[in-house]
Amino acid sequence: MSFTVEDILFAVAILLFLSILVSKSLGRLGIPALVLFLGVGILAGSEGLGGIYFDDVQTAQSLGTIALVLILYSGGLDTKWQSTKPVLWRGIVLSTFGVLITALLLGIFASYLLGFTLLEGLLLGSIVSSTDAAAVFSILRSRNIGLKHNLRPTLELESGSNDPMAYFLTISFTFLLTNPGTALINLVPMFFMQMSIGALMGVAMGYIMAWVINRISLEQEGLYPALTLAMVLFTYAFTAFISGNGFLAVYTAGVILGNKNFIHKRSLTRFYDGVAWLMQILMFLTLGLLVFPSEVMPVLGVGVLISVFLIFVARPISVFISLIFFKVSLREQIYISWVGLRGAVPILFATYPMLAGVEQAGMIFNIVFFIVLISVMLQGTTLKVVAEWLGLSEEDNAPKRLQLGEELGYNAKNELVELQLGPGASGVGKSLVQLQMPRNSLIVLIDRGGKFVTPNGATVLEPYDKLMVMIDNEEELKHVREVLL
Repeated sequence: MSFTVEDILFAVAILLFLSILVSKSLGRLGIPALVLFLGVGILAGSEGLGGIYFDDVQTAQSLGTIALVLILYSGGLDTKWQSTKPVLWRGIVLSTFGVLITALLLGIFASYLLGFTLLEGLLLGSIVSSTDAAAVFSILRSRNIGLKHNLRPTLELESGSNDPMAYFLTISFTFLLTNPGTALINLVPMFFMQMSIGALMGVAMGYIMAWVINRISLEQEGLYPALTLAMVLFTYAFTAFISGNGFLAVYTAGVILGNKNFIHKRSLTRFYDGVAWLMQILMFLTLGLLVFPSEVMPVLGVGVLISVFLIFVARPISVFISLIFFKVSLREQIYISWVGLRGAVPILFATYPMLAGVEQAGMIFNIVFFIVLISVMLQGTTLKVVAEWLGLSEEDNAPKRLQLGEELGYNAKNELVELQLGPGASGVGKSLVQLQMPRNSLIVLIDRGGKFVTPNGATVLEPYDKLMVMIDNEEELKHVREVLL
């Protein structure tokens, strides 16, 4: 049966609309939106209500790869170096050594439970060894989960940077299974080469992107997203072409660019945030269409057992070992272990052995689907509850900030910070002239119940006022908060 372009566009439009509608409705019950997108894809599939037959693994893999590239780049743009720098090394260890330990432990367990060869078990372990950037970013950020002790930047850094390691392991064990005469030791230099080239290309392209954006002077603002998109796709493709890790390159480039001043920074960041959400929806819908429930149900029992082992044994052990040389409390390690969310990326990686013709690829794919479903449903719905239970939750009081020079590309240090006064705030009831504000700070605007007030020395602050305050540095912000809050 052939489909016209109009048929495909109509189906895509309906699926996108249903995904957003379902996520808005059922999301209030605490069900992660990503699971709902996956569910819509399954219901629309050949064995669901929609009856759309889709078994094109190559197309699913290609779409998933493009989606992951853009999701990682968007996550890199939103990664703030100031908050990431203190946790950089623990994040790197978790995203490399931690992934390797998880893959080894789960691989050994799976080979014993399923009767797989050790290599087949390690392949399964590798596919689900990384936490999913899309799942972690969307759940932590959409629910404004505040966490103590730099836990949030640690988790976001790990999830954004550990896909390259899982990808390398997946490709390596797939290669070993399809080329039995290859020695495992031969993959070690390949690993260091891929990671080194990926990191260097990412750093180089991050600086090049900032330089190009600030100097090209395009007449139409709408061309800047197209320009950056071209550079992102080039970064991934060229890095892969020269035998580097393209996923690591695009994430690193995003981090470098996101921590620099460049023209239209806010609008470009918002553009890629929207693109990332669109890619997540398309990724989960496509992979949902690829799932056949009749083939998944027979592996329900072993899928649950492997999921339980991953969540309660393999992931915690990998976290505890990885963080043994860092000053991280037991409660923090338990929480990091719990935020081991698996999302669409493992399902995407499971398509590689299918295309390579690995004998157990079909069973591995179906088990991976169960692992993802259980992980997001169990862990994704309880992140806030577990954080509160461990005493690691806090109100997300980080002020909204706007760096004044970022839209025009200036290297300005001034920032506008939004602060809201509570009923008992220190500044309530005082006029601006009575406040002992730092010399270089200034209240430039007041939002009072939806109406804007232009402040002057006689303006008296009231409860629930939202203040836009211009500051020069972090020390000033600290003093301003003491005066006003």
